[in-house]
Parts: sequence; structure tokens; C-alpha cells
Amino acid sequence: MTNEASHLNRAEDSVLLLIDLQEQLVPAIDRGGDRVAAAARLLRAARLLRIPVRVSEHMAERIGGTVPELAALIEPEEIIAKSSFSGWDTDALRAALGDLPARNRVIVAGTEAHVCVMQTALDLHSARFAVSVVTDATGSRFEEDRLAAFERMRGAGITLVTSEMTIFEWLERGDNDDFREALAIIKERGA
Repeated sequence: MTNEASHLNRAEDSVLLLIDLQEQLVPAIDRGGDRVAAAARLLRAARLLRIPVRVSEHMAERIGGTVPELAALIEPEEIIAKSSFSGWDTDALRAALGDLPARNRVIVAGTEAHVCVMQTALDLHSARFAVSVVTDATGSRFEEDRLAAFERMRGAGITLVTSEMTIFEWLERGDNDDFREALAIIKERGA
């Protein structure tokens, strides 16, 4: 499914997948608030640029739903319930991505980097999706686990990006009609 012609994440090829940014998990994540803020910027930019969004919730009955900051920005039909660490092991995610055949790039962010994010990203990569993991929107309880996950994913051929990098790639041009509104989202990072 990968488009080898470009290594850039283009809006027309992308799906944003937010993994397990949940109420009882995020508070335990190192710099959890920063990770959620970066994910929110990505989510708002995806909405602006008409990029499909999917959000996984790992055993929500035990660890709560998606944090309120993000839940307010998602639709119930975008939520994928899961109990396996890899979202790809969930029929609902396979079906959701199968319903978007022109979208061969999955932009992944969430928690925990070394568990659900990594396992999902590696499985998506094996399924021949172009996978980019957004480092500033991805966290673990301990920084060494987060960094080890990034190293392992990079070694497997997964691209590591930042939220700002991704949004600029989605925009492609400074004369994009959505540029000013997207730039305002990007600038929230320094605010």
C-alpha cells in the first residue's frame, strides 16, 4: 500500500490514528499534557485539511475514555475499542482503514510509545502502510521506554516526525487556502 514516490506525508494520502490517549493513562505519562497538546494540534489540523481521523481506546471500561481535550474533537464513530496492544489486531481498525483505500499513510501518535503505539505501528508497517510516528505527540511513563521504542521503530523503517513537520507536509505550500488557519494551530506550540 505504500507510495514509494514520496516520503512526505501528503494530506490526500493520510489518516491520523491517535492511540489510547485515555483519562486514566495520560496522567501517568511523562509530559502527558504536552503529548495531548501536540495530539490536539494534529487533530485540529487534520479536521481543517479534511484528513480522516481514527482514535483507539484500550479497554475503556477499565482505564476510561479519551481525555476530554481530545474527546471534544472526535466523533463517536471514529473511536475504535480494543483489548489487544496492537490496534491492527482489531477488526474494527482493519475495517476502518480498509474503508479508506486511497489513504496509505498512517500518521500515528499516542500512548504508550513502547507498547500500543509501537506494536500498532510495526504491524501497520508490515501490512505495507507508510507509517509515521509523531514523536512530540507520543509518550510513555518513562523516557527510556519512549526513546527505545523510537529507536526500534526507526530501525524497522518507520518514519519519525513531529507535529509541526507533519502539518507543514500536509499543507505542502504557503499559498494553500488553509495555510493561515493551520499556521495559527502550529503557533500554539510556543504559546
